[in-house]
Amino acid sequence: MKLFLTRHGQTDWNIARRYQGHSDTALNQVGILQTEQLAERLSSETIHAIYSSDLTRAMTTAKSVAAFHGIEPHADMRWRELSFGDWEGMTYEEMSAHSPELFAAWMKDSLNISTPNGETHHQLAERVTTALHEIKNNHADQTVLIVSHSGALQTLIAATLGVDLSRYWQFRVSQASLSELNVFEDGAVINLLNDISHLERAK
Repeated sequence: MKLFLTRHGQTDWNIARRYQGHSDTALNQVGILQTEQLAERLSSETIHAIYSSDLTRAMTTAKSVAAFHGIEPHADMRWRELSFGDWEGMTYEEMSAHSPELFAAWMKDSLNISTPNGETHHQLAERVTTALHEIKNNHADQTVLIVSHSGALQTLIAATLGVDLSRYWQFRVSQASLSELNVFEDGAVINLLNDISHLERAK
């Protein structure tokens, strides 16, 4: 299976460096332009299915690409970003000021420690890998696009490549970027990572 991965386009919360998580924010004008350029980049590809986080910023991105292919994106909440719980909408500094000791512990071990009423990276990894397993079963030898969020995609890439999940943050996934993997039964090969060449005009 050929797997394309993209993150949603830019939002105002991205600019303000606020943690969005499950909050349903919309794309800003730059984000809309980014999705249009991504869609144009993928217009010549044969895409059999598109799966997307059900949040507006991701679905808007997915629908922009889908318009070129005559298919409807499948909305699936398992492709949402990591839930930051009570800290959603906060900046890094605001989170640290809210609960300094918990924030320090979370920064050291987000695999096992969650934000207040949020989820751990282990929980995130479980839901995205389960969702990918279903896609693999349903789309063998086909091309699929997943539209999601930075943390979810970083975690998915690490898990799919067999990289220790604590290193998930080393895979940069920019807004409306494109990554490509060939996924096999027992592993994956990464062909493209975080390509943003199609976004030059959006800078």
